[in-house]
Amino acid sequence: MPSPYPKFQIRLPHGGPIGHGLLLEEKGTNGSQKFMVRAGSPVRPEVVPSFPMRMPASHNLRQRLIDEGRIVPSTAWPGYLETIEDIVCNSPSSAAEILVGRSSNGWLDWKTADGHPLSDFLTASWYGPNRTWLVRGSNVSGVDLVQRLWLPENRVSVAAGRMRDGVEQGISKDQLRVFVDEDYETVAYSQRIQLVEEFHAFLSKMKPGDTVCTISNGLLYVGEVTGGAEQVASEDGRSNLRRPVEWQSVGYAYDDLPEELQQKLSIQHDLVDLTSVAALVAGLGRSDEELAEEAGSGAGDGSAELAVLVARRELELPQPTEELASELLVHDVEWLREVRDLLWDDRQLVLYGPPGTGKTFLALKLAEFLSGGPEQVKLVQFHPSYAYEDFFEGFRPQEDPQTREVAFRLTAGPLRELADLASREGNRHVPHFLIIDEINRANLAKVFGELYFLLEYRNKSVRLTYSGDDFALPPNLFVIGTMNTADRSIALVDAAMRRRFSFIELSPRLEPTSGLLRRWLEREGRDAEPADLLDVLNSRITDPDFRVGPSYLMKKGVYRDGGLERTWRTKILPLLEEYHYGEDGNIEQRYGLSSLRAALTPTSSST
Repeated sequence: MPSPYPKFQIRLPHGGPIGHGLLLEEKGTNGSQKFMVRAGSPVRPEVVPSFPMRMPASHNLRQRLIDEGRIVPSTAWPGYLETIEDIVCNSPSSAAEILVGRSSNGWLDWKTADGHPLSDFLTASWYGPNRTWLVRGSNVSGVDLVQRLWLPENRVSVAAGRMRDGVEQGISKDQLRVFVDEDYETVAYSQRIQLVEEFHAFLSKMKPGDTVCTISNGLLYVGEVTGGAEQVASEDGRSNLRRPVEWQSVGYAYDDLPEELQQKLSIQHDLVDLTSVAALVAGLGRSDEELAEEAGSGAGDGSAELAVLVARRELELPQPTEELASELLVHDVEWLREVRDLLWDDRQLVLYGPPGTGKTFLALKLAEFLSGGPEQVKLVQFHPSYAYEDFFEGFRPQEDPQTREVAFRLTAGPLRELADLASREGNRHVPHFLIIDEINRANLAKVFGELYFLLEYRNKSVRLTYSGDDFALPPNLFVIGTMNTADRSIALVDAAMRRRFSFIELSPRLEPTSGLLRRWLEREGRDAEPADLLDVLNSRITDPDFRVGPSYLMKKGVYRDGGLERTWRTKILPLLEEYHYGEDGNIEQRYGLSSLRAALTPTSSST
């Protein structure tokens, strides 16, 4: 009986010859439709290094065909092998893999002569791009189905013990919702909603060629869906809905996985769409060299391999340079490099010190340098009434531009906006910085909410309060806070925040702040007297948190006629009066310019 499908072909890597095949209606042992490789098809003479580990079944089949003499050196294509008879394989992917010598998605790589992939000719529910899924099976009613059923039998399943018989692949979500509401009526409403989503994804979204992952015994296992869904009788009700999967022979240690992949794997659902990190999954077990070779091999369009290489681009924070240290008037570039290293290790730090020590200026300039420009830097300022809804997301009144009606709508705050920007494709290797000015002026536990957890556990996800989304802080998002110590609020910072941030002091008694004004005056070609006056002033202030920073004297207005006296009278003395509020003593006599200048003038001694 003739096949209802057209003829398919696949080009071997590096612009090699074209193999030919035919999709069969008969199903293989793994539940997929079988595929016939036609006699006379060329075969790549070598395999890529990861092939035996990632696709052991296809590798073993290929080697057996060579050993049996069914694949032999080719006379038509010198340097290649070829098939001397029709070879029936369990799936289109395994058929493609024995020809190209590497992992292959046969549903996409086998094409008609006019370029249409095999998947276009399957059932309508299998249209669309391939996805990557996580299905949990290590603890289904106390049983590890991964080790007991999935890996040994090349399956993946979802427990649906109460589901009525006759549920078929491709069922609509509306119909499935009716079934779940009736069959699971004693289950909580929120759980029924989740069951509908998971059942619909397994039955109607998942398709052959999709990648499926699961976790067991601290390892991530990866496979390819090779066939449709079926409902089977399961005595224990743990595996009623099943799909065939060809699993790779090895697992990947969870602790060694990319952080962004760990974030997605931490989402607490039984079935999770991992398509946003599909490239990270596809790259497991494959070196950059292998991926680059395959991307340029001419097999397919190379887009999958290129996507993996792009996703693997390392996040980097550039090392501060001598030029940056000179621009910021920092005494030693090594100090800047230590700040950079703390950011790299912890991804959060706080610059703290008295007013006028350049905390905000340094945070902005350093963030712009490390991120590559101001477009990746956002600044917010905390205050006592600042809340989670202002910072991350919340419902705010907004006017509909058409109806002019005002309604409360979920609106993203600055952290959510920056996190979404940082996690976009193409941005993941680019550092993004959130500067939080006066971070200690807000109720941090109230402002951060559940995000407090993510500051410490960057490889985890949490369920958001308002949107209900599963959210994780992107690995390329860094936070720099500034904190004023003059109001004593640093003493109120709790241990939870101290554990999540590194703290760097900017104080007039320490470099780079102590010599900042003197270096600035030298660069501007001005007399060093203001620096001398500031040193004497701070020597008279016993509490280091109340000492005056150099920024007050690093403005052009200070150096116009009478500017220094005006700045001292209107900015510095009022600041010191506030510090000494309620105390006896003459502020002018102790901290005034005349008193400080007198201290700088050498006194003559009589003999």
